[in-house]
Amino acid sequence: MRGLLTPLARDCEVTMIPSGERVTVPAGTEVRVLQTLGGNVTVQGDYGQLMRIDEKDAEVLGADYLAQKPRSEESQAPADEGAFDEERVWEQLRTVYDPEIPVNIVELGLVYQCKSTPLPEGGHKVEILMTVTAPGCGMGPVLVDDVRQKVQSLSGVKEADVQLVWDPPWDQSRMSDVARLQLGWM
Repeated sequence: MRGLLTPLARDCEVTMIPSGERVTVPAGTEVRVLQTLGGNVTVQGDYGQLMRIDEKDAEVLGADYLAQKPRSEESQAPADEGAFDEERVWEQLRTVYDPEIPVNIVELGLVYQCKSTPLPEGGHKVEILMTVTAPGCGMGPVLVDDVRQKVQSLSGVKEADVQLVWDPPWDQSRMSDVARLQLGWM
């Protein structure tokens, strides 16, 4: 399935990469699946444009794709039960992927800070400072929303404050050795 041209089964709203613009792509448009990490699907259109199809819409790729679809990491994890655990926050962050780079945002070094604070009424507020690989990337707000949704889905998290920052600017030195290996840079 990956790499083969696949017609979309229905009209589908996608996120254009790297602009972050939301557009509707008509049924029948042929796309090539490039990446299926973190639950979302990165596809390439017939003119080379990159688009992200949200996990909830992946069925537009048809029965062949669904039969081979990898389960997203969050659906493979055990159900969120019990008390708040900051390590679970980091686990969730590792399920968010840059749609152009097959590496999660933690290994890419895009998460600058993750801090949790107990709230007086119970639960925790999680504050995250993160960036993107290039200041002009329109995917920043999309990734921020992904992070917010995934962190807020955890037990004990009452609030997730995710901020996109530009200082310090990201560079390749922030990548982990794991990311460098995944990209063949070691």
